Amino acid sequence: MRKVLNVFAAFFKLIYAGIDKIIVTPISRVVYRINKRLKGSNNKLDKILNRPFTLIYLSLIFAVGVFFLVDSKVISLVQTEAEILADQPVVAEYNKEAYVVEGIPETVDVTLVGRKSDLYLAKQLGEHEVKLDLTKYGVGEHKVKLTYNQSIGSLSYKLDPSTVLVVIKEKISTLKTISYDLLNEDKLDAKLNVNSVTLDRTEVVVKGDKETLDNVASVRALIDLSNEKFTEKGDYTIDNVPLVAYDSTGKVVENVEVVPEKVTATVKLDSYSVDVPLKVLTTGTPKSGKAISEINSSVSTITIYGDKEQIDNISNVPVTIDVNGLSEDKTYNITINKPNGVRSMSETTATIDIKFGEETQKTIENVSVEWKNLSSDFTVNAKSKDDAVISVIAKGTSSVLDALDPSTIKAYVDLSGYKEGEHQVTVTVEGDDPRVQFISNRQITLVITSK
Repeated sequence: MRKVLNVFAAFFKLIYAGIDKIIVTPISRVVYRINKRLKGSNNKLDKILNRPFTLIYLSLIFAVGVFFLVDSKVISLVQTEAEILADQPVVAEYNKEAYVVEGIPETVDVTLVGRKSDLYLAKQLGEHEVKLDLTKYGVGEHKVKLTYNQSIGSLSYKLDPSTVLVVIKEKISTLKTISYDLLNEDKLDAKLNVNSVTLDRTEVVVKGDKETLDNVASVRALIDLSNEKFTEKGDYTIDNVPLVAYDSTGKVVENVEVVPEKVTATVKLDSYSVDVPLKVLTTGTPKSGKAISEINSSVSTITIYGDKEQIDNISNVPVTIDVNGLSEDKTYNITINKPNGVRSMSETTATIDIKFGEETQKTIENVSVEWKNLSSDFTVNAKSKDDAVISVIAKGTSSVLDALDPSTIKAYVDLSGYKEGEHQVTVTVEGDDPRVQFISNRQITLVITSK
């Protein structure tokens, strides 16, 4: 009631302001000018105009006259106008337990036509409900008119659209097993990982028409890991986790009802880490006659965080420095990149000092040759004893070569794509010490046979 009274009060204030501006003020100016021209004469008009209440009476008479003109729609102040109320929500009325309805518009545009004052009052009242009454309709396709509860009877209205074509289908229900999806995993503290998720129920009821329900492949609880509660390892209970139905392609299935709409989830967070060494690798060849004598790093061990299954397989964190053409000592400030599966590391930068000395070389005899990446359909053997072991030339400073452990030298051939038969292959040699270069141009003969 108070809202309606406030609207009427505002309306009459607007009328008063209009009368004062359009009628009272202009009349007062005219009277003033007439009085000024007649000033000094002793006529009766001058005496009448000089009376205190004359202007008030005249204004009242004109105001009453204008009121009747406005009320009878004579002057332009009451000219018919139109007002568009865009995007008005549609309220559909039907048995939501028994039916599913397709084709209901979310919003419509309402065009009101009438006097400006009535339009103003209608807008201020703010009760603009558009209804779609389907209570008398059953299963099938129907063309139905929308209705509008106009609050001012003197106005006319038009809806866009004014009628809609709806399809009413029988609602059925089915049980669906629910799973979960983790959202915003990148927002979770990098040192934390999700150990397990437990939902307070395993099944929900999904309601809709048969055709739509046949498209529902899964129902998932969407757990947002950006939750500010997730600050350390432990168990967290999350209420009101929304459930969403998806089809087989991962798209959201609309127009279905999931009962209940939300579930409670218990999220267990862990923080798993291991310590691994920083492994310095080199690329390129130092200047002729020079070799690396020392590699010193400010970081020797790094703590890496991630899922246990992934980081347990990581034996080191590698970094590579380019020593091509160098002969003098050099310091490198490097960025340490995270290996695949690592979410966080205790160190992300390191300072590495490289020192050089005079190059010497040493021959390592009887290095066994291994092979890898052979198809499981075949077996392989060296053609002779000479093809089973090779000699390797190691280049480095004398102190480094003296301390070299021959068991760390790996000689192998890559048999990816090789088939049955006799093959000559080139041996690749690698070692654990980045200060040493290994040379072997040896080719060996292998015999591959089917199992």
